[in-house]
Amino acid sequence: MKKLNSIDEYKQIIQKENVILMFSADWCPDCRVIEPVLPEIEKENSMYTFFYVDRDEFIDLCGELNVFGIPSFVAFNKGEETGRFVSKDRKTQEEIQDFIDSLKS
Repeated sequence: MKKLNSIDEYKQIIQKENVILMFSADWCPDCRVIEPVLPEIEKENSMYTFFYVDRDEFIDLCGELNVFGIPSFVAFNKGEETGRFVSKDRKTQEEIQDFIDSLKS
């Protein structure tokens, strides 16, 4: 998964097609639980480009996007938000996949 490096990069990547931002942090135990399945999720959903967004590095962006719990996912397509799976709850691989599948409809 690519790592978001700057707000300028964020502004550029959300203009592309089918981007999913995963908001996380190194200290987040629920984020660590899903980490092993992320490569498989990326592989199964190759039509999307995934970016890891460190919540602590981009706290202002989290506020702007109303991401107050992690892990959370926000999807964009050509500058428009197309979906979000945002909560403070632990997420399963199946729940993440269901979210991604919902973007396709």
